[in-house]
Amino acid sequence: MRTYFDHEKLDVYQLELRFITWVTRLLVHIKQRSTDARIAEVSDQLDRASLSALLNTAEGNGRRQRRTRAKFFDDARGSTTECAACLDALVAKGVCNGGEIDEGKQLLLRIASMLTKLIERFDVSSSSSIIREEAKQKAFEDEDENEHEQP
Repeated sequence: MRTYFDHEKLDVYQLELRFITWVTRLLVHIKQRSTDARIAEVSDQLDRASLSALLNTAEGNGRRQRRTRAKFFDDARGSTTECAACLDALVAKGVCNGGEIDEGKQLLLRIASMLTKLIERFDVSSSSSIIREEAKQKAFEDEDENEHEQP
């Protein structure tokens, strides 16, 4: 396939396209099996979230400011996680079984991992998404010294 834009060169973008192809086949199969409105709601959300991930990746790659790029990649990662939750919901509702969604979940896991790396690369303000409380050793040492002093 010939590329015209920079985002088309991203491996994660190509993988997102592959997921959209996979999920479109799944959704067609689901629609043939069920006309339940609750199933249609999850299916529509899955379709929208998969497209959202792709579009946010493309738009983010076109942005010049690092933080803005990271924000769009983070939004894409959120949509990727949403897709995984929609697949889980389809299994929970008995529309699919785990085997039917396994390939999609594996693709989503790879996509989320790639997007996480892009976020880390462009968002210099957050070296980690995990918040930790740092102990102040100096304060404890000072307190120990003060305890032994007589007033």
